[in-house]
Amino acid sequence: MEMIQTSTIGSFVAKDYRAASVFQKYGIDFCCRGGRPLNEVCEKNNLSPETILSELAEVMRDSSNTGIDFQSWDLDLLADYVERKHHRYIHRSAPPITQFLDKLCEVHGQNHPELFEIRKEFSLSIEALNNHMQKEEGVLFPIIRNMVQKPESFKEPSGNFTVKSPISVMMEEHDAEGERFRKISELSNGYTTPADGCTTYRVAFSMLKEFEEDLHHHIHLENNILFPKAIEMEKAIYQ
Repeated sequence: MEMIQTSTIGSFVAKDYRAASVFQKYGIDFCCRGGRPLNEVCEKNNLSPETILSELAEVMRDSSNTGIDFQSWDLDLLADYVERKHHRYIHRSAPPITQFLDKLCEVHGQNHPELFEIRKEFSLSIEALNNHMQKEEGVLFPIIRNMVQKPESFKEPSGNFTVKSPISVMMEEHDAEGERFRKISELSNGYTTPADGCTTYRVAFSMLKEFEEDLHHHIHLENNILFPKAIEMEKAIYQ
């Protein structure tokens, strides 16, 4: 039991994504901050590790929704999946959310000045994410695909370069966007539409919440599965 309690939050979700629902219930960040041990997180949040483990076991016993076993995927396939599903989701969702936020600021901004801050933070996030995805698609993901498909090309390391270098940068940027969306969630009172909110208000906040949830899954796949396995694969190639 002690060994299980010292397992990281991210490792539970990497093994079975259904575990994410338990951590979300208690407001525990399983993606950007998934490297923390369960017992440490429980102590900080005044939670019982036994209770969390019991709920995790119950969720994982549910055979009605087994989810996708990303752990078994080849890394080039997982990189393709992240790019085609999550990167495209960001490109597709950002423009309508921006338009809705512009409208909300125009109509409700006087009574709800926090909308201007939400719009600002979302705009900064999209700009940062676009730069982030360009680096993944142009640098990191091609390296990972080459490691899988042409490992012989990695037999001779080039200088001191290691895949850890771009990965560390990507993880720092993940942390920044995770923090930014925590701020957006606080500003929007957990994406709760105020009493005087209109349909556009509800739709905009619903889309923002969905965007954050997709971003969490996106970051989880990279931080807890793709990146650690890429580092291990590189080690194996150089041995």
